[in-house]
Amino acid sequence: MALLFHFFLLFFSLSTSSGEKTPNTSAISFSFPLRLSPHPPLATNLYPSFVSRIKQNPGTRPSSSYGFRSTFKYSMALIVSLPIGTPPQTQQMVLDTGSQLSWIQCDKKVARKPRPPTSAAFYPSLSSSFSVLPCAHPVCKPRIPDFTLPTTCDQNRLCHYSYFYADGTLAEGNLVREKITFSRSRITPPLILGCAKDSDAGKGILGMNLGRLSFASQAKISKFSYCVPTRSTRSGSTPTGSFYLGENPNISGFRYMDLLTFPQSQRMPNMDPLAYTVPMHGIRIGGRRLNISAAAFRPDAGGSGQTMIDSGSEFTYLVDEAYNKVRAEIVRLAGPKLKKGYVYGGVADMCFDGDAVEIGRLIGDMVMEFEKGVEIVVQKEHVLADVGGGVHCVGIGRSGMLGIASNIIGNVHQQNLWVEYDLANRRVGFGKADCSKAV
Repeated sequence: MALLFHFFLLFFSLSTSSGEKTPNTSAISFSFPLRLSPHPPLATNLYPSFVSRIKQNPGTRPSSSYGFRSTFKYSMALIVSLPIGTPPQTQQMVLDTGSQLSWIQCDKKVARKPRPPTSAAFYPSLSSSFSVLPCAHPVCKPRIPDFTLPTTCDQNRLCHYSYFYADGTLAEGNLVREKITFSRSRITPPLILGCAKDSDAGKGILGMNLGRLSFASQAKISKFSYCVPTRSTRSGSTPTGSFYLGENPNISGFRYMDLLTFPQSQRMPNMDPLAYTVPMHGIRIGGRRLNISAAAFRPDAGGSGQTMIDSGSEFTYLVDEAYNKVRAEIVRLAGPKLKKGYVYGGVADMCFDGDAVEIGRLIGDMVMEFEKGVEIVVQKEHVLADVGGGVHCVGIGRSGMLGIASNIIGNVHQQNLWVEYDLANRRVGFGKADCSKAV
């Protein structure tokens, strides 16, 4: 699915009080590869005909300790491969800290064992731990205001979900329960996932926000981190980064800032309360601090101005006040070289033809400033992103053109950084790294 500007933030948030208890497990700790893909996934209807053939066996008791190590590839979206089901079937999923519900591509067919080697889809009929959620399940009967995922009863009395992406694309399927099987002794409890019909998109989503239905929350992960490598300019080359669930052995030199938190009673229509909201203070370009008010980066009474870290968004997006000041400075520094009348993806108009290295030198380093002296430093060599056709753009879009009133720090500005989400202490940390060599 080609989302607008490759924008992969999902505009919904979930929260549920199901009343069901899941086994108490200690935090998962493992690492594995991430791969960036140029084509975000699309979910379509899950055919209900296969569910009557699926056995719903009782799950095995999850391990009290997890450990798994792996890596990832990067181009536009961070793609991680997870072993789902019993026995496990490898599924590719977009790592998305901007959404809650995780979902996989499911094939309605009753497959013969072993699973077809060329298939990217998940076959529920081959997993003994797979089960479907009936309409009577509490998740299908939301009673609280922040449960915004539309659910309905399908013709088989199963829980059906649907939502729209930023570009209006519909994603839908059935809600199910399934385990992540890292090894015989390392198994998560049954997690609630979306199960979508197999499609050409081929990728699911690993939802990692602060919601109670996110993978991190359901699997009781206390922290996770990833290291996004520098995007390759060579055709056919896909750099490799690292992803950890649990403790990261590379945390030396990390600098942390506390997440902004908001009481559940404080309902703001323009805010995502389940996002990783960070206290951003300002932006410097070429050593000059821009005259942007602090209010542009902080949520107002209606939630506008929220600043969030999002692994699922390729570019960074700024509200009008901040974007206009950034653009004015780019024009001051390199205006004669701007590609006049060109707007990439309908949201970014700071684009150039010509030598990207030369233009980067004119612009200089870009620095995003946060609380406690935490900074994201985008070196001049990486200020411009290659968008194809010989065009390079500053990796920043205008969020208002997407119909949102938030600032979003995308993965293009997380390159060569360890980004750690410390859920137990409600903070985010950054650490400089050569992510192509990270372990």
